[in-house]
Amino acid sequence: MEIGNSSLVTEFILAGLTEYSKIKLPLFFFFLGIYIVTVAGNLGLLILIGLNSPLHTPMYYFLFNLSFIDLCYSSVITPKLLINFVSTTNIISYGGCMTQLFFSYFFVSAECYVLMVMAYDRYVAICRPLLYMVTMSPQVCSFLAAIVYVVAFIGAWAHTGCMLRLTFCNANTINHYMCEILALLELSCTSTYINELVVFIIVGFAVGVSTLNITVSYTFIISSILRIRSTEGRSKAFSTCSSHIIVVSIFFGSGAFMYLHPSSVLSMDQGKVSTLFYTIVIPMLNPLIYSFRNKEVKVALKKSLSRKNIFLS
Repeated sequence: MEIGNSSLVTEFILAGLTEYSKIKLPLFFFFLGIYIVTVAGNLGLLILIGLNSPLHTPMYYFLFNLSFIDLCYSSVITPKLLINFVSTTNIISYGGCMTQLFFSYFFVSAECYVLMVMAYDRYVAICRPLLYMVTMSPQVCSFLAAIVYVVAFIGAWAHTGCMLRLTFCNANTINHYMCEILALLELSCTSTYINELVVFIIVGFAVGVSTLNITVSYTFIISSILRIRSTEGRSKAFSTCSSHIIVVSIFFGSGAFMYLHPSSVLSMDQGKVSTLFYTIVIPMLNPLIYSFRNKEVKVALKKSLSRKNIFLS
């Protein structure tokens, strides 16, 4: 099928990390190790929360969702990256590329909104403790989780739907290791104005709403903590949200580093390297942060291991 003198693209070539082609095998094992830790950490946290009733609280319900999202998000991107390190032709079909685009933006948007809801959960727990179990009832938690996934689905479908309307002609080499939306827009031989507008609106909404809610929540949280008279009370209150603060700082900080800079500061090659931290490293770090800094998770882990030892003996 032809459009003018150009044929429609049925597959793309992922340029990947071509500037590091001389160390492809070491990079393969490096990212394989990260992926194994990511899967083990998030899957372990999912099992730990599911099997331990003391962790069946609103905070751990949303942590369960965060681990699920990180596990899926990493699995959408990393396996294809690993294949590209050992393959001579880094080909991905048009349908496969659009599928990866949809799910990558679905899960990253869902993570953004889950972190926002987790901040609200900490606000209610610290600032409205007497109303916590009523305000964050199982029905409310399920409703908030449903909203997270529905809004993320709408955003991902808007991105993908607008991408499907574009025509890709002879140019089919994506200067990235994944089907990243900006890298794809560079290949289109039709106008990308609507796509760029949709990116601006949806990304702006997700980041703006999440950042505003997290900022407001923690403004009230810090204000409440400072009013606690005892040092021990302040320390205990802060410890319940310290892990979330670290995760939020890493997630939004890395996102800001990627996107909030003049186009002249980072080239596409430098940008896709920085994206590795955002898309691959963060899903590995989240379960580690919550595991090592959260007392309840460590207690539940010790109990689970002791039960396992008793069973084996």
